[in-house]
Amino acid sequence: MSSDIRFPRTPATLEEIRARVALAFGRNFLCRDIQFNVISTPRLGQGANWTISMQQVGPDTLWEASEIVSDIQDAYFLMDKYSILSHAA
Repeated sequence: MSSDIRFPRTPATLEEIRARVALAFGRNFLCRDIQFNVISTPRLGQGANWTISMQQVGPDTLWEASEIVSDIQDAYFLMDKYSILSHAA
């Protein structure tokens, strides 16, 4: 039985996504020292895509950090000027 249930993604700004990633990394002792940046990528469908650029990630930390980012990417899409206008309507 598959438990791949998809919930609607929540719109968020770059600052909100950055804060959520920082909090999630801060809660995991392996990820506390990761330096990262949230990067907007070209718009596809509803909302802009985004990814995380991580620096100085140790091999024992990479898996944990990737899982954290993946969970946050599944939950939020980046609000761009087009999705802000359509969301307000």
